[in-house]
Amino acid sequence: MVKIRLSRTGAKKRPFYHIVVADSRRSRDGRYIERIGYFNPRAVGAEVRLTLDSARVDHWVSEGAQATERVSKLIKEAVEAAA
Repeated sequence: MVKIRLSRTGAKKRPFYHIVVADSRRSRDGRYIERIGYFNPRAVGAEVRLTLDSARVDHWVSEGAQATERVSKLIKEAVEAAA
């Protein structure tokens, strides 16, 4: 099954996440099919907190990919911010 999920990068105690489309059998930070955005939970000031390619999200959801619970919340946040 294909999932849209977070892949952790960044330094220790300083998380940064890529939003990726990956096979659910792969490890969290392992190989992925496509990177469709990023999420910086520690963004301050002028730093961008969330970037998401909504066209690619729609494409992958139409292909049958399922977003994880956290990514679903981030997608809703990105849609509300764009409106």
